Amino acid sequence: MNNEEKNDIKEFNKLRDSLNDLWAELEDNELLEGENRKDFVEALSSATDFVKGISGYFDDLERKQKILDSDFKDKRDKTTKEIIKIKKELLDSMAERIDDLYEHPTLRNLFLEVTLRCNARCEHCGSSCGDKIPKDEISAEELKKALDDINEHYGASNVFLTITGGEPLMRKDLFDILKYARSLGYSWGMATNAMLITEQTIEKIKETEMFSVSISLDGLKETHENFRKVPGSFEKVMKAIDMLKEVPSLEHLQITTVANKKNLNELEDIYQLLLDKGIKEWRVMNVDPIGRANLSDGVLLDREGLIYMLNFIKEKRREGKMVVDFSCSHYLGLKYEGILRPLVFNCGAGLYIGSILSNGDICVCPNARNKKLIQGNIKTDSFVDVWDNKFEIFRKKRITTNEKCKNCKSFKYCRGDSFHTWNYEENVPNMCMKEFLGKEFVE
Repeated sequence: MNNEEKNDIKEFNKLRDSLNDLWAELEDNELLEGENRKDFVEALSSATDFVKGISGYFDDLERKQKILDSDFKDKRDKTTKEIIKIKKELLDSMAERIDDLYEHPTLRNLFLEVTLRCNARCEHCGSSCGDKIPKDEISAEELKKALDDINEHYGASNVFLTITGGEPLMRKDLFDILKYARSLGYSWGMATNAMLITEQTIEKIKETEMFSVSISLDGLKETHENFRKVPGSFEKVMKAIDMLKEVPSLEHLQITTVANKKNLNELEDIYQLLLDKGIKEWRVMNVDPIGRANLSDGVLLDREGLIYMLNFIKEKRREGKMVVDFSCSHYLGLKYEGILRPLVFNCGAGLYIGSILSNGDICVCPNARNKKLIQGNIKTDSFVDVWDNKFEIFRKKRITTNEKCKNCKSFKYCRGDSFHTWNYEENVPNMCMKEFLGKEFVE
């Protein structure tokens, strides 16, 4: 059950209580007579019938959530069998949705990688960012033209822009681009290391009505700064969080932590820090074997570390003090799916997620940087034409598969896992959770 459904249930229970109160008041109210009383009773009866009609749905949701929150034991255990049944229902529903998107892809989230420039040197960086301006960095006018194209065909209000990099705020004309995007009707959010957020930046963010932000925090002060290679960056993140709380349009202020061997023992301390800071959303993910992470010793989690992280997320979600989610990456098997994030696993690359990379390349998630995945370039191609007529390797001719994967019992739900961790040279997954988790992965 996701947070929206939990809120729906709370509101529904309030409505049900209010109706019961109204029926009680009606019994004692002698002022309502004749037609007035008849009309009131009819209206109240209609509302009560409506509430009764949906009560079964909410009761079923709550029942299923209680089962999902139970501890996963031996597959022969009665409660575990119920958990597996419910999870397979969720996974089958998602599989049907993905099958439909194969036939009818619908762009909903567009990543704009506005630059590969960055003021940090993170050990895990999937894009291996630096501080030099690449010669082929896309211009503001080229981006605006692409936004016009997308708006004309899909409608700007139907596509959410996620601004990423590198560090997006390294780009001096960023808010010129975003002001134009807002004028067309796009909503937008940003992933940032927050080190360049100042009072002046906040004013521009307010002007362009940022809806969401994800701020990187990879440990307590010493760990974070060693990992990012920027002394003083921790205090800048803390200050930026305080300033961003004052942005009226900001509905989601999320902290993102990349769990690795160097900060795994600090997750509890980070959690307490964020609670004290008033943070309501925290995203915790593992380092994936891509980009600079592959070149850095002692960063990637081992099996025990990954299991610790997954169980940590599960327990914090149970506590309910903060929304703690695992990333969208990786199919985790029946033990962990359905309890670590709002939805069960699906890789929406090329189905409802697209991207424009910093050099204009048209692709999917910016983490999926393999050249074989590039579908065109907005400097020479229409994004809409490419989205509508290409992207076949993400859809019907999905490239993330092999015979071993096809014969796996979990392939219906995994489909070769995330595009950004597939090895396109050897045609195998770089990170198969079934193999990685071992007995903790339940089919």
